[in-house]
Formats: sequence, structure tokens, C-alpha cells
Amino acid sequence: MDTLSYKTISANKATAQKEWVVVDATDQVLGRLGSKVAKILRGKYKPCFTPNADCGDNVIIINANKVIMTGNKWTGRTYLRYSGYPGGQSAFSPADVAKGYKGYERLFKHVVRGMLPKSRLGEHLLKNLYIYEGPEHNHAAQSPKTIDINSYK
Repeated sequence: MDTLSYKTISANKATAQKEWVVVDATDQVLGRLGSKVAKILRGKYKPCFTPNADCGDNVIIINANKVIMTGNKWTGRTYLRYSGYPGGQSAFSPADVAKGYKGYERLFKHVVRGMLPKSRLGEHLLKNLYIYEGPEHNHAAQSPKTIDINSYK
């Protein structure tokens, strides 16, 4: 029996086949969309998934301002930020974050960051996420393919 035929192949930076995908966030639930995007960024839908390498795709989210949240999460949920000084903790709702500067981009990055590994790899994977509030994006040179996010589990 040839024992070399059963080698496990691990992906690395050189052998990973990264693609560019476009996801439309129109009428999608924020948390469910975020979990699927995190899996795409991580590469879990690929057969060559390696937990310690960046083998996921680059994701472009368009129409981010048309995302929905179920229930009263727009005003009922709170995100905390702490400046490091006494009395420097502030609370924000998702509606407050969305109204601010680059609001929907910050909202999506906050949601997806919580679903990625808490390590240098997670920080690196988050840089592969691009969010746009309108239907246009400026990554046409990468020739991204549009995917239906509802077909993913």
C-alpha cells in the first residue's frame, strides 16, 4: 500500500485560490447575513479549508443600507465602547451607529468581527471585507462574481 496517497493537503497563502464575490444585502437579516459572510471570508465553504490560513474569498457587500433587523433590535440592542478613562463608557444602538459617519460599514464590520477568530488571522480576514451603501462598487477590475447568499447554509 502506498502511504503517500493519503497525504492531507493544507492550504497556505501561495496555494489558496481566492476569488472576489459580490453579496447583495437588500432585505437580508443583518446577523444571518453576517454569519454567512464570515464563513465565506474564512473559507469554510471551500474543500481546501485550513483553519490557520487565509483561504477565504474577498467579499463585497452592496446595498448595505437596505439590511433589516428583526424585532426591535434597531433601538433595543446596545453596543458598548470604552475610552479607557473613568466614566468613558458609552452605549450606542444600531440605529445610532447607522446614522453616523460610515455607519453601515461600521455596523457590518462590528457584526462580522464578532464571528471571526479573535487573533491576527481574524484581523487579517476582516480586511478582505468591503462594504458599500449603494449598488455601485469600485472593484470592477477584480471581475467579482455575484452570488446568491440565500443558497448558502
